[in-house]
Amino acid sequence: MTHEEQAKQMAAAALKALEDKKALDVRILDISHVTVLADYFLIASGSNRNQVQAMVDQVEEELRKTGYTPRQIEGYQTANWVLLDYGDIIIHVFDEENRLFYDLERIWRDGTAMDPEAFRP
Repeated sequence: MTHEEQAKQMAAAALKALEDKKALDVRILDISHVTVLADYFLIASGSNRNQVQAMVDQVEEELRKTGYTPRQIEGYQTANWVLLDYGDIIIHVFDEENRLFYDLERIWRDGTAMDPEAFRP
């Protein structure tokens, strides 16, 4: 499996996990041509702390099933903005207020917005 296929597979698993927990406004940005940090950012919102944590738990579980473990997880306790770093993909799960405040889509506008359908089986 190529690096690109692996990153896409990870993003697809994370997307499924987020959607299973009713994530709001999931966006996928291809940032591979902008930075060496990662290939994809997944950005999603939850309506409250419990939902944000449930989304993060589901992402971890889904990616663990496919053999991936996070390099780092930040912000889980407060659940305002949880960052899951999987190397090739970075998942940002926000509460709605902090997502509007940090506006990663604007900051990373040089990335390419991807159609989530391209990541579904």
